[in-house]
Amino acid sequence: MSEINVETSVTNKNKKEIININKIDYSDVIDSLGEGIRDFRSVPKYGVAIGGIYGLGGWFLYALLNFFQLPYLFYPLLAGFALIAPFLAAGFYDVSRRRERGEGVSWGDVLSAMRLCCGKDLAWMAVVTVFSLIVWVDFAVFIYLMFFGLHAITLPALIETILTTPAGALFFVIGNFFGAVFALTVFSLTVVSFPLLYDRDVDFVTAMVTSVNSVLKNPKAMLLWLFIIGMSFIVSFLTLLVGLFFTLPILGHATWHLYRKLIPDA
Repeated sequence: MSEINVETSVTNKNKKEIININKIDYSDVIDSLGEGIRDFRSVPKYGVAIGGIYGLGGWFLYALLNFFQLPYLFYPLLAGFALIAPFLAAGFYDVSRRRERGEGVSWGDVLSAMRLCCGKDLAWMAVVTVFSLIVWVDFAVFIYLMFFGLHAITLPALIETILTTPAGALFFVIGNFFGAVFALTVFSLTVVSFPLLYDRDVDFVTAMVTSVNSVLKNPKAMLLWLFIIGMSFIVSFLTLLVGLFFTLPILGHATWHLYRKLIPDA
């Protein structure tokens, strides 16, 4: 990690503050991932419990969509979960910061951190991400209707169509291409925003601007981090969401450490 490179001048609720952004490289991303794994291994019960909420939520979502004969929405909704996952990541940030300071960790601390964040500008960021999820799902439905019309297709049949027909393959490519563009946009707005709002008293617009600037100043390193997140999502999907019990907390802890490398202490 090189010297502090960039300056984002912002005004928080009380005073004008300069938020500096460090220049990072691939090694910083890998180091952050390693530190996230160490945090998870040190106190796994918090990560497994919070990650389990998403895993169980995914199973419930699949059952619900099957009941309403909308299984084709499972994949875009599950992918959209990754957009709003950082909102619950305050628990991971709290664990990592306490370990960073050599403090003890308890359920009371973790739940308190998550509850307090709901009353800060982090709640507004949650609104932004939920709105992004709604837009993404609407777009996914639009693409599906373009290719398959109003005919409901089961998830196994949709997978078979994608693997065996040109139209299905084209649907998969177009859907994932635009999904990747959308994911990159939301990633740029949120990757630093959530830990910054947890860590400092700044407004959510400032947090989003700082997050985008962090990505623009470190495009290669941040694209690597986005790729790691994407691969973790694929692993979780292929393991029938069991992987979320482990990948989500590791990514949450690692995000905190990556934030620490990007944004120096105030």
